[in-house]
Amino acid sequence: MSLLPFDSAFLGPLLSDAETAELLDDAAQIRAMLVFEAALARAEGRSGVIPEDAAARIAAVAEKLEIDPAALAEGTARDGIPVPALVAELRRALGREEAAYVHWGTTTQDVMDTGLVLRLRRILDIFDKRLAALGDRLAALAEAERATVMLARTRGQQATPTSFGLKAAGWLAPLDRHRARLAELRPRLEVLSFGGAAGNLSALGEQGTAVEAELAKELDLAAPPMPWHSQRDGLVELGNWLGLVGGSLGKLAGDVLLLCQNEVGELREGPHDGQAGGGSSTLPQKRNPVRSEAVLSLARHVAGLTGQMQQTAFHAQERDGVAWQMEWLVLPQMLVATGAALRQSLDLLAGLQVDRAKMRANIEATNGLALAEAASFALSAHMPRPEAQALVKEACKEAMASGRPLMEILAERTAAPVDWQALADPAAQLGAAETFIDRVLAARRD
Repeated sequence: MSLLPFDSAFLGPLLSDAETAELLDDAAQIRAMLVFEAALARAEGRSGVIPEDAAARIAAVAEKLEIDPAALAEGTARDGIPVPALVAELRRALGREEAAYVHWGTTTQDVMDTGLVLRLRRILDIFDKRLAALGDRLAALAEAERATVMLARTRGQQATPTSFGLKAAGWLAPLDRHRARLAELRPRLEVLSFGGAAGNLSALGEQGTAVEAELAKELDLAAPPMPWHSQRDGLVELGNWLGLVGGSLGKLAGDVLLLCQNEVGELREGPHDGQAGGGSSTLPQKRNPVRSEAVLSLARHVAGLTGQMQQTAFHAQERDGVAWQMEWLVLPQMLVATGAALRQSLDLLAGLQVDRAKMRANIEATNGLALAEAASFALSAHMPRPEAQALVKEACKEAMASGRPLMEILAERTAAPVDWQALADPAAQLGAAETFIDRVLAARRD
């Protein structure tokens, strides 16, 4: 039995992401911590802090050592952290002389925070790649559907004609901004954590900053101005970014969900892995929008966790076990949920089916009411605008009551020289949609 859907054998493929989760599991965390211990030994050997032969031996053993996560369970429960037990395992794998130099001058938080950063670097590579692929698919959709006319809907009601290409561009634009934000935040996040027991490297004396520089070079991480044990703004910024990504993916999925409703029918989710999906246990006719539902559910989950991630910034003094443990509870869920939402969004767009005829039919079914704004502006060229608006409003009431076309009624009610037939073409009412699509697509190429 699993406590979270992310770990479930049957819910996992829907709501989790194996590639992200693999970098957050026990084995990945242990491996990252051992990478830190190996790098530390090399850095201290080069700096003359520990004997070079001992450093080489520690690094060689740490890089190959396999530690069963269960071996750290008892120690973690006792100490509240896994590193003392991990260090004990590493020392047992070494000779007595080398073992004495393991974990020299560092502390648990250095090991765990840096190990997290090393894994986050790989996770963010995955996310960036998926965002780029999503952007490519949405750019192609915006280009292909730039002339596809559909109803815009504001506050849940039919508004004016727009183009499906512009809607796709609206899904695309924030994703490109999220990639730019990610590139900006990564240098603030991919930073070594190395401060020792209280954040001043006192155990290493005058050699502390030299070891720090060597260790940062060894791990290909930046060295911060000072240790960030209790400065969690980089991780909170990441949490905020995950919330933004989830919000944009949720917007996309929510729009698709509404457009897939039977009464609207303008979009449909395609097959999943070549097979029809969205089946019901009792209703043979149903094709539930499974991908959209999953993305929106995951996005809402991430949004809810964003506030909790903000609370992890409240690190008291030089180290706070409560805030730190809260980070362990919240951040992995946000990462896995975001990875899953990105994956499901890619699947959603890969099979998305656009019903252009239904989009046009839904506009025509309004009997011209979707063109009421255009009619009032056309009349404003021949009479004061308030009078034009009042005339169109009365004509709209008659159109709704009688079922007659709005333009036909307006032609009867006014002698204003308006080409009502031309005005009735929704494709002529797309305004600057083409220009906006071009701008979004051009921004991707810059």
